[in-house]
Amino acid sequence: MAYDGFGPRIPAKHTSVLVMIDCRDGTHALADATQPQLHVTDLAATRGDGVFEAMLARDGVPCKPEAHLHRLQASAQAAELLDPGAPAWRDAIATALRASGPWPEALVKLVLSRGPEGSDTSTAWVLVSDCSEQHDAARRDGIDVLLLDRGYDSTLNTRAPWLMMGAKTLSYAVNMAAMRHARRNGADDVIFTSSDGHILEGPTSSVVIASHREGRVLLQTPPSACGILAGTTQALLFDAAQCLGWRTETTMLAPADIYAAEGAWLVSSIRLAAPINRLDGRELPRSQALNQQVLALLDVHPA
Repeated sequence: MAYDGFGPRIPAKHTSVLVMIDCRDGTHALADATQPQLHVTDLAATRGDGVFEAMLARDGVPCKPEAHLHRLQASAQAAELLDPGAPAWRDAIATALRASGPWPEALVKLVLSRGPEGSDTSTAWVLVSDCSEQHDAARRDGIDVLLLDRGYDSTLNTRAPWLMMGAKTLSYAVNMAAMRHARRNGADDVIFTSSDGHILEGPTSSVVIASHREGRVLLQTPPSACGILAGTTQALLFDAAQCLGWRTETTMLAPADIYAAEGAWLVSSIRLAAPINRLDGRELPRSQALNQQVLALLDVHPA
């Protein structure tokens, strides 16, 4: 997407572009990403009370924006937040990408906070950052992953819907602590398991495995009723795989299923598909050709 002169171009030395949205009327404006923008009482900062989405943009064009906006709306509804609406988000994303650098890949983050404590409106913004080449090695060479107990069973979501387990909230402290634990122990990422022994999801990803029974099968775990976040990239992968005649299933899986699979990936919007090399230190079967096939299924033109 070429810069068309709408608003100032951000200097090349800045690696992020910020657009703030007025949730009352849906208008937006470019802001300085290097300067403070939030009030100190904003509930995003003091309580993590808000929701967000993160999407990939390639050459200035966002990938599957409607899927992300749909999920953001669902998260906002679950959290009972005032959402400026999809048109406002679309306009703000377009402005941010027009003002950004000519980056091959960029992270586009949409954030919606409950706003300053006592306020009657939300705080919303779009932040675009260069992430070119940051995930190439993980996509190509794979990652090592630890299994960590999430601390609840796979039926908790049905018993406690107020926990908003399927919403993409800003409360990521536990997820980030899990990632730090993995790195301290020589791994790159984490797969959470339920206390009753089922695979859940990664801190920032969905879990997908490949099997070869009666043709190629891709399996994603678990069903959304278990409270995991619905994966937009996993859905895209499954749609593309079905077009090739592969079967896809969503089912309950255990660690043993990952060890027995032809291949396993952590799938997410920014990293796309990262093949798992080792799980809890145990090497997994892996086919470079199959990994290239999976990445090719996700190598779609942004829309």
